[in-house]
Amino acid sequence: MNDEQKLDAWIDAHFDEQVRFLQELVRVPTDTPPGNNAPHAERTAELLQAFGYQAEKHAVPADQVQAYGLQSLTNLIVRRRFSESGPTIALNAHGDVVPPGEGWTHGPYSGDIEDGKLYGRAAAVSKSDFASYTFALRALESLGAPLKGGVELHFTYDEEFGGELGPGWLLAQGLTQPDLLIAAGFSYQVVTAHNGCLQMEVTVHGKMAHAAIPDTGVDALQGAVAILNALYAQNIEYRKTTSQVAGIKHPYLNVGRIEGGTNTNVVPGKVVLKLDRRMIPEEDPVAVEAGVRRVIEQAAAGCPGITVEIKRLLLARSLQPLAGNAALVAALRKQGEAVFGEPIPTSGTPLYTDVRLYGERGIPAAIYGAGPRTVLESNAKRADEHLVLEDLRRATKVVARTLRELLIQA
Repeated sequence: MNDEQKLDAWIDAHFDEQVRFLQELVRVPTDTPPGNNAPHAERTAELLQAFGYQAEKHAVPADQVQAYGLQSLTNLIVRRRFSESGPTIALNAHGDVVPPGEGWTHGPYSGDIEDGKLYGRAAAVSKSDFASYTFALRALESLGAPLKGGVELHFTYDEEFGGELGPGWLLAQGLTQPDLLIAAGFSYQVVTAHNGCLQMEVTVHGKMAHAAIPDTGVDALQGAVAILNALYAQNIEYRKTTSQVAGIKHPYLNVGRIEGGTNTNVVPGKVVLKLDRRMIPEEDPVAVEAGVRRVIEQAAAGCPGITVEIKRLLLARSLQPLAGNAALVAALRKQGEAVFGEPIPTSGTPLYTDVRLYGERGIPAAIYGAGPRTVLESNAKRADEHLVLEDLRRATKVVARTLRELLIQA
């Protein structure tokens, strides 16, 4: 039996344990908002300790967390050094998730298993890769083979709000500077580029008035409607700009939240919109933001008495492939094809991820982990999010084999 077969055999022998580990992770809620994520980090560290892994707990100062709009945040690093020479490969997955919402047929924190699928919020994105990366590392160490370099597990809790207090904070504090990165993804492709994301809050001001005498007020909602119509018209224009990156189509904009008004018999004096503008890798974020602001301001100017405040909430730059990731990508594709029995292509994704924060610091990266062919198949961010357990098993084998290929001493 060669080393790759030994890795596969170890993962098969410990798969039930891996599934139980993932169930425990799913059962601790990490809804963001409200963003009380420190308890999950504590539970993760406790579970890792049972494997002999001492997780460093890096708590972000409370004042920074609360100013950011979260409640608590502790990031984890596990360091395993095999020799003084050789690359350090980081494996990053995030534990924070959006709230579950309605429509679940399995409890969102149940970890229920049915028909070979494990259900729960973050089962697919991305607590699954807490499990795949932990057990890939355990499998690698089980070989007892001479290895160079080292591996770090980065389990972080700020992907939903942009990552600045997750990987961004670890990197800014100088707590890590790996040579290569594998980050949470899906099993049937190696992602090397992704969209950027601009999120903005638009406050539309009018003047409250009694509904019986509406002419004494200025309807902020009517102003908001004019702004919405102008923004949605841009989506038609965005379709004319296409990306050259496989897997990414064109820019688009979504208004995800609207709040306003005080009562049904009151002309609304204020309406707040929150929007999300996805940027393809070819776009300039500065120009994109200026363009969105211009559309909003021009629409508001056409509504007498309406004023607007525009606040940037997030500017996440796109991920571009970095020189230096070729060996990593090649290893993932080679091992993926060997395990899955089909070619594993490279592609881009319309998502934005924490990986860009590593990329901005010159760390070559690839996105690969446990999951289906598309986000839609997993129900990520929808009811009944789930993970096909066979994808978890096989992705763990791919990551373990890739780590071995990159770190084995000749």
